[in-house]
Amino acid sequence: MTGKVIIFSAPSGAGKSTIVNYLLSKNLGLEFSISATCRPPRGKEQHGKEYYFFTQDDFKKKIAAHEFLEWEEVYPGCFYGTLQKEVERIWAKGQAVLFDVDVKGGVNIKKKFGDQALSIFIQAPSIDILKKRLISRATDSPEKIEERIAKAEYEMSFASQFDTIIVNDNLETAQKEAEQKVKAFLAR
Repeated sequence: MTGKVIIFSAPSGAGKSTIVNYLLSKNLGLEFSISATCRPPRGKEQHGKEYYFFTQDDFKKKIAAHEFLEWEEVYPGCFYGTLQKEVERIWAKGQAVLFDVDVKGGVNIKKKFGDQALSIFIQAPSIDILKKRLISRATDSPEKIEERIAKAEYEMSFASQFDTIIVNDNLETAQKEAEQKVKAFLAR
């Protein structure tokens, strides 16, 4: 069985996860695809809820066993990916898969699914605003925030490879725009 997929990507702090959670609350026939990572949990994150947390060795074993739809070494020694079984699990329930992935993962998933996929890039209004958002989260060290900002500048260069770009300068407006685009895609 195959179905539709909706891909959200953005630099860290652009508001992607907030928009994804908003869409999941709207009963649109979407289910969140839980990504896998080898980074440690942040805050109250739990294995099997926000992410599947694996050791670096376990993650590499799953790569070797071709268990991933896509994966990337997002930061040195830190992998993220989408398990194939996640997509199959969601489609078996008759739902569309909602991805919250890094930009390379988003581009790769779009290539695999073509017209079955809608890819949306969430962009912060500026790097300065992005930095303020990351600081206000209070989940990362100052060094980690600087690393994320440097990566954000690189990630923004991928925006043109997505079907649509939503600038999140007003969260409520960005949420409504995302909802409209997703509803239109699902209705096709």
